[in-house]
Amino acid sequence: MNMVAWWHFQRARWLTTFNRLEQAASALRQVLAIDPAYPRALPSLAYIHATLGRHALAAEQFRAALRTRPDDATTLFDLAFVYQQMQQHDAALEAFRHAVQVSPKLDRAWYGMGLSLRTLGRNEEALNAFERAAALQPMNGIAFYEVGMMQHALGRKERVDQILGHLASFDPKLANKLAHDTGLAHPLPRTTS
Repeated sequence: MNMVAWWHFQRARWLTTFNRLEQAASALRQVLAIDPAYPRALPSLAYIHATLGRHALAAEQFRAALRTRPDDATTLFDLAFVYQQMQQHDAALEAFRHAVQVSPKLDRAWYGMGLSLRTLGRNEEALNAFERAAALQPMNGIAFYEVGMMQHALGRKERVDQILGHLASFDPKLANKLAHDTGLAHPLPRTTS
């Protein structure tokens, strides 16, 4: 391992931690100039570009990183997220699907897949993806909220009631939001703001 590249990579990580993203990007470009194959340098640079709203550049760099590591679930997820930001939901679905093939327990990829499927009006498939995310993270109120919203969209009031009860047991604020957003009355405990 090239120690100069390593030092620049560590500097980029530190700069990113303190939200000095342009300087971190510069340090990562130095890493890549020294060692174009340095592990995680290109995906890290792409992530910074995505954070700064440079989605097309980020997507290009994530795709380049995947050419050398095609089964990197984190990079696949990040690419899918960028595609979502660019409203390219079919491309996002492809990347999310590849991510969960590589890492079936990557709950955020299942959740992201659900968001794209919902946007495309594929509610039954979206429900399945949100349910996978919720099963992997049983205390993830946002995933259960989305399951409830998909059940509501599919006209399954009794399932929404069940989800409301479950959600109220650990995230009453989201349960109240789900009850409000679906128009269902549910005896939920009051929450303080």
